[in-house]
Amino acid sequence: MWVIAWWASDMLRIDPKVDFAFKQMLGHPGHPAVTIHFLNAILQPQVPIQQVEILNPIQGKQRAEDKLAVLDVLACDHLGRRFNVEMQTTLPFALPKRLLYYNCLNYVRQLSEGEGYRGLAPAISICVLDKVLFREDPRYHLSFRLRSDQVSDLVFVNDLEFHTLELPKFQPACHNVSAFAAEQKWLYLLQNAGSMDLDALAELLDDPVYREALGVLDMISKSPEELDLYEARLKMWRDEQARMEAAQIEGLERGIERGIEQGRELGIEQGRELGIEQGREQGIQQGRDLGLARGKILGRLQLLASMLDMPEPASWGSMSEEELNRVEAELREQLSRRNGGSGR
Repeated sequence: MWVIAWWASDMLRIDPKVDFAFKQMLGHPGHPAVTIHFLNAILQPQVPIQQVEILNPIQGKQRAEDKLAVLDVLACDHLGRRFNVEMQTTLPFALPKRLLYYNCLNYVRQLSEGEGYRGLAPAISICVLDKVLFREDPRYHLSFRLRSDQVSDLVFVNDLEFHTLELPKFQPACHNVSAFAAEQKWLYLLQNAGSMDLDALAELLDDPVYREALGVLDMISKSPEELDLYEARLKMWRDEQARMEAAQIEGLERGIERGIEQGRELGIEQGRELGIEQGREQGIQQGRDLGLARGKILGRLQLLASMLDMPEPASWGSMSEEELNRVEAELREQLSRRNGGSGR
């Protein structure tokens, strides 16, 4: 383990959310205690992790232009359990599928040719996010396993496990950091190490393992080679954020334009449909009213015909309302004459 010199308050601050710093802090072979503490704090396994081996340490001299495409932390513990820990400052397309794919790879790569399935150990994915992925749930730590659709507590197999830690959701009501649980302290460190004085932060966290983790970040700032790699990844991170923001703005502008056009088209169509519907409703009501009025006239005609002892002509059914009114007037006149001009 390195002997880590302490830092001055005016030092360059290293943000552990930048993937190079994240991997150095949590995936450095020289600091297994940091990795073990982080994994136990997040997973709280029934059998605690006691030893870890980093399976993909950053090897030798790296060039900033290499871009270090893969900066996940791959580790294996004393029971063979495999861990994939990564930091995401953006939301890549189809991120859940990506996490599933790489965790499945981590699982199947345990087997060599001729080995049986019984020896497979769990593969556990931990994704720390600086964005919100699951807006439908306020909890910052969500875990997922393979469960039955019919029986919620019936687990198909415990060998694939996924955890997401969404930093924007971590907004503790209590400000007594020293009283935080271990998981909360790690999230607080990730949120604040890039902006706080490290000495002050270490005092708040009040545990030697966090001091050691912050010391790893300090060493990055003091190593020209590692600082170059960190700044290269920081530039890539900022460029990616700028590209995504530009794409979002462009998409928003296109969406607004398209929305206005669709709204115009939809408004015209809805207006047309509304007019038809209103016309239909008015027609039904008018037909109902007309039918009621016509029925009343025919009823009076039938009564007049009965009083005059005359058959009801079939032609009445095809006459207009105006014609029926004329027939009614004529029948009333006939009835009046028969009754000696007494009127109605």
